[in-house]
Amino acid sequence: MASPPITDLTDRAREIFRLVVEGYLDSGQPVGSKTLAGQGGVNLSPASIRSVLSDLESLGLLAAPHTSAGRMPTESGLRLFVDGMMQMAEPTRAERKAVEQQIGRSGPIEQALEKTSTLLSDISGAAGMVMVPTREQKLAQFNLVHLGQGRALAVVVAEDGGIENRVLDLGDALAPSLLEQASNYITARLAGRTLAEAATAMRAELASGRSQLDEASRDLVERGLAVWSEDAAQRPVLIVRGQAKLLDEAALTDLERVRSLLDDLENKQSVAELLETAREAEATRIFIGSENRLFALSGSSVIASPYRDREGRVVGVLGVIGPTRLNYARVVPMVDFTARSLGKLIG
Repeated sequence: MASPPITDLTDRAREIFRLVVEGYLDSGQPVGSKTLAGQGGVNLSPASIRSVLSDLESLGLLAAPHTSAGRMPTESGLRLFVDGMMQMAEPTRAERKAVEQQIGRSGPIEQALEKTSTLLSDISGAAGMVMVPTREQKLAQFNLVHLGQGRALAVVVAEDGGIENRVLDLGDALAPSLLEQASNYITARLAGRTLAEAATAMRAELASGRSQLDEASRDLVERGLAVWSEDAAQRPVLIVRGQAKLLDEAALTDLERVRSLLDDLENKQSVAELLETAREAEATRIFIGSENRLFALSGSSVIASPYRDREGRVVGVLGVIGPTRLNYARVVPMVDFTARSLGKLIG
């Protein structure tokens, strides 16, 4: 049943509805008429409050669990509250600084993504999710640095200055001059290309015999390409952190729902597909309960926001997932700010 517009409610009904929703989001428990009567601003008897609660229930905005005389918002009620009544709690200066410092520390982009997912979990008290960027970086330089004991460090520098590295186990001791030759060969063919584009061109050149490399250098090039190609293939499409936070005290009364949610999170490809629907959104999107088919059974909410690179192109989506009693007023602006902060790191 579609919920009525917020303007169709009387001032009295709107205020009581707001107090019920805010009380539920704060405690996770149904809110009763005695509780409401004890709050300042509701100058009504418990009997009058019960009458208003009954009217709100008949509109499909509230529900009364059979184990309690109190009321809690339905999914339609939450949607009405989020869209028409919620007052956003914008991040404080200290919170913004903490977010930027947490995810802005130097290191591989994977570390920033993992930190972001953990940060979202800490902010929301639920599970944090970050989709790995789908757009490959254009690369500028490749170096093989001799480490001794048959190992070398493969370092890739992106056009935006980002640096990633991997250790190669070469097995045999190789002269530094061979490492330099292979590095120069790869760098000359990386300029302005993604690694996949450069790898295709180099393998074609090596296979055709057009390269001037000797056998040892060709082997180094192949090993360098292999470790990066394998790494790219194994990168997750989605990083999820904080699942344990879904098992709070309130969850103990609804273990079946939580078990269903954890099962859904195991299917990261399906979760990533859900987040993809937020890719083209102009602002943070909120999915409540059965509004998304994936989490319909677990009755969970998802808050998701796209993040963009420095050129304004959407390269991924991040967000949180948890029970429908998430603190939307606080979490939504924090997710939005975190998305913008992460975007500053993406070239």
